[in-house]
Amino acid sequence: METQFTQNAYTNADKQNLAQNPYIAQNLNNTNNANSSLFGSLDNGEFIKGALIGAAVGYILTNEKAQKTLMKTFAKGTQMLQMGVEELKERFEDVKAEMESAQG
Repeated sequence: METQFTQNAYTNADKQNLAQNPYIAQNLNNTNNANSSLFGSLDNGEFIKGALIGAAVGYILTNEKAQKTLMKTFAKGTQMLQMGVEELKERFEDVKAEMESAQG
């Protein structure tokens, strides 16, 4: 009976020493981090954001109608950008002409 008490006391003391040892505690933390970083942590929004982006890309790559709509939108945006650049060039030329007429 006395040896059993001593063995239990030794086990408790051993557990305390292991918990206080920084090298063992560090290894335990690294093991937990390695397991959670394999798939990422599901408690933050990164997983959900990645899943939504993946679903959107998959939908666009497999749906022809979505591809056509995306290309039309891109073409309209490019056209508007070109018109904006042309307008800026025109304004620049107007300011340049005003400066020349003011000097001469």
